[in-house]
Amino acid sequence: MSRYRIEKNADAREVPKRVALVRRESTARVLRPDDESLTTAPNLLIRELVLFQIVVGFLALMALLFDAPLEGIADPLHTPNPAKAPWYFLGLQELLHYFPPVVAGVIVPGLIVIAVVAIPYFRVNWETQGFLEGPRGAKLTVLSVIALLGSVLLLVFHAWPVAGCTLLIYILILFPLTPLCPKGLRARLIAAPLSDWIMSWFVLSATTLTVIGVFFRGPGWAWVWPWLSRGHP
Repeated sequence: MSRYRIEKNADAREVPKRVALVRRESTARVLRPDDESLTTAPNLLIRELVLFQIVVGFLALMALLFDAPLEGIADPLHTPNPAKAPWYFLGLQELLHYFPPVVAGVIVPGLIVIAVVAIPYFRVNWETQGFLEGPRGAKLTVLSVIALLGSVLLLVFHAWPVAGCTLLIYILILFPLTPLCPKGLRARLIAAPLSDWIMSWFVLSATTLTVIGVFFRGPGWAWVWPWLSRGHP
């Protein structure tokens, strides 16, 4: 049976594993607080200003060295083929090639907006526990069912870019469980929470769709190889 010994000490942090007796006539206070926070100004503000100047200088240099890829004056009688949206909307335009307009133009953007608004109000990764940490059986079963059914549904609509991104993220999640995974990489992948994997899937899918819309779509939104279509009207 262990015994506790009461010691008088003004700083309770020197003996954190012992019992501290606080009398009514005295108050407990921390003499050396561990404050890991930083003030916004000047710590963060200076870094943002430096980064802002670097980005502005880089853009100015690019503007001097390269001409803007502008087309001719807009003519309503001769619309370009294909008529592409700005690059930040080309992912949605690419989805319209696979899904009905209601799905790609209304449901998918609506779900994204709702998720962006609602997610901050949920308790997500407060403990930052890795997806593969702890019991894995039920989690891997649910993950496999969602990934495989989702991929099959995407392939039914011939949305192979999103299906490929889905299967790639699924393989990366399971990669630490194989003997081929390096030890250092295994530790990092196991510690990655589910939210990181979902965000990785979203960013990878959006980037893939945007790249395809920018470089691999030609007249009639047909698939073209960019190195073979140069010089064509």
